[in-house]
Amino acid sequence: MSNETESTNLLHTALYDLHIELGARMVPFAGYQMPVQYPLGVMKEHLHTRTAAGLFDVSHMGQVRLTPSNGANIARALETLVPIDVLDLPVNKQRYAVFTNDQGGILDDLMISNMGDSLFVVVNAACKQQDIAHMRKYLEGLCKVEELAERALLALQGPAAAAVMERLLPESAAMVFMDSKEVTLVGATCFISRSGYTGEDGFEISVPNQYAEKLARLLLAQPEVAAIGLGARDSLRLEAGLCLYGHDMDTTITPVEASLAWALSKVRRADGARAGGYPGAAVIQRQLAEGVSKKRVGFQITEKIPVREGADIVDADGKIIGKVTSGGYGPSVNSPVAMGYVSLAFSSVGTKLHAMVRGMPVALEVVKTPFFPQRYRR
Repeated sequence: MSNETESTNLLHTALYDLHIELGARMVPFAGYQMPVQYPLGVMKEHLHTRTAAGLFDVSHMGQVRLTPSNGANIARALETLVPIDVLDLPVNKQRYAVFTNDQGGILDDLMISNMGDSLFVVVNAACKQQDIAHMRKYLEGLCKVEELAERALLALQGPAAAAVMERLLPESAAMVFMDSKEVTLVGATCFISRSGYTGEDGFEISVPNQYAEKLARLLLAQPEVAAIGLGARDSLRLEAGLCLYGHDMDTTITPVEASLAWALSKVRRADGARAGGYPGAAVIQRQLAEGVSKKRVGFQITEKIPVREGADIVDADGKIIGKVTSGGYGPSVNSPVAMGYVSLAFSSVGTKLHAMVRGMPVALEVVKTPFFPQRYRR
């Protein structure tokens, strides 16, 4: 198949024409044509988000509404698929979750918001069709699973995001990290949450497609805001120590191995009131009790050589003891950084190892993540 044919088969978000107008370099990503960078360039886009505010088009993500069928409790129903507390999630609050398989592996990570009469779920672009099928298969008869394909999703991120949002939506000032609510912006009903995936304070805004460009232009008209592409989004989330599905976690990796035990609610653990009851619960509970053989860690590269995904990690004897799953240059820390998995014996902070880059060993050290401080408003 030619590149031209492949390109014509790619989907466009509601902001595609605006991206072209802004001079974005478009690339295929999860079945969509998405902006990887704008004329500003990835480095400056990254630093602009850290110092002011960046606007990201994340409309390729899957947006799903769950509503009850036959009087069922949708929170209780969703708990059969995730190891978190959905039942006690307050109205207008959001929580991070993972779908697991029978082996405890991660099918996808997602965000769940309690909108009162429904649950609003955001899933990853590459996994959204399988996630929707997964929910329909197991929640059928209890929930109506509705893909909100007619909605765009924008992320406003950075230390100036709060001032920008308060200017346009004064009620947003009272929101803190992981709050969510229904609001009116540019004459449209929008769902907003105080969250994002850059490590910065910010907001994600679900808006009907027909209003997406109007809202994006309004946000970009604010002096603090610049359009930011997927290139800087990746380097920002890496500095923040945040996992990327399909890279740092997948169906063969459990939440415990991925250092996501914090996302496993106490009430769903072995001694909790609603222990287990989700796929792979026995595996995950055993790992929480007994430990794991490998673990996701951060790596500080002690040489100025980027270490990329797929690089082998070796010990002092040259034995392979792990692999890099995300890596690149961290503009805010002025250093290459990486994340990956190593055998438990090598996972302690301060452990010195090497990554193999083009056949040459590159020195690195196991460090705590995030590499750059997370600055959510709590």
